[in-house]
Amino acid sequence: MSPEFDVAVLGEALIDIVTTSAGAAERPGGSPANVSVALGRLGRRAALVARVAEDERGRALEGWVTASGVALRPAGTPTRTATARALIDARGNATYDFDIDWVLPSPVEVPDARVFHTGSVAATLAPGADEVRAAAERARATALVSYDPNIRPALTGGVDDARTRVEALVALSDVVKASIEDAEWLYPADAAVDVAQRWVELGAGLVVITDGGDGSLAVTAHARIHVPAVPTTVVDTVGAGDTFMGALLDGILDLAGDTDTLRTRVRGLDADTLPPLLHRAARAAAITVAREGMDPPTREDLQRTAATKESA
Repeated sequence: MSPEFDVAVLGEALIDIVTTSAGAAERPGGSPANVSVALGRLGRRAALVARVAEDERGRALEGWVTASGVALRPAGTPTRTATARALIDARGNATYDFDIDWVLPSPVEVPDARVFHTGSVAATLAPGADEVRAAAERARATALVSYDPNIRPALTGGVDDARTRVEALVALSDVVKASIEDAEWLYPADAAVDVAQRWVELGAGLVVITDGGDGSLAVTAHARIHVPAVPTTVVDTVGAGDTFMGALLDGILDLAGDTDTLRTRVRGLDADTLPPLLHRAARAAAITVAREGMDPPTREDLQRTAATKESA
């Protein structure tokens, strides 16, 4: 029997309180929640396991994820829904200040899925981070494991503790997507390609490091390639990496049906099979950054951009 979901995402869902020169506004977000919404918009059966309070902000989060077809599964109920105050600068880049309680039940229940995804605050903030890693260990038996460090330095125990946690999850993962900022913060003396190679040697099958307008780098045991970003007009960068992650997983899910074959296909990706996956993820991210807030494309949106590119 096939799993109930294509992807089960374990991680934080929160409210971004976004401040720009035009004022402040509240938007649903959180990196894992964003990934689940990106997958739901693309038509995937996605579940989000998160802590959401029974308050106005929690109801807004639930409405947002379910509107994209994502099933919200509770992982305990906090006294208030988490927030991240995001300050958007003139270039559209965001910095964050978090208010989050990350305490998970032991063990945390995650529904069966073809892919288990986690990352960001959920994977580094104690005490819940330990339960996240344990969930990833359990998931490996039946699911492809996907991880995006998406480091928030203010919520870690320092770079050494964060690096230890990141590397432990990398070793459990088949797919790792990180930003250039993650790589530089964790390994300030190393080039991005060396960080990616290190993570492949730790056990990851595919490592992708994104660098905004400079595109993305992908490393497997069989290839090292660079794919350029898709030109676009940037409104803000909120959700860009999460959209890339969701579209990447969506493409990977098409490689095979059963977990063992899917894992083999991912670990066998090379210079011929990697570019289509990364180009499509880059197109999805380009659509998101051209919109205000985390508003990822549908499958139809992606098909239209592909058709437009082919006819140009």
